[in-house]
Amino acid sequence: MDFIGYAASAFVLLSFVMKKMILLRIINVIGCSLFVIYGVLLWSFPIILTNVAIVLVNTYFVVRILGKQKE
Repeated sequence: MDFIGYAASAFVLLSFVMKKMILLRIINVIGCSLFVIYGVLLWSFPIILTNVAIVLVNTYFVVRILGKQKE
């Protein structure tokens, strides 16, 4: 179970060194999704709630960025 938490932390940390905003948000979504799984395994509502919210925000912006690229 700890492995999922470490992997989540690594992805979130990695997202902060991305230069392209789309890549930053995708990597961050992966990390936060792993944190959601970790939160479920720990049954920690604050971890689950916060990271679900971050995934939704990042997903919104990814869709927006990809929509602008198609124009």
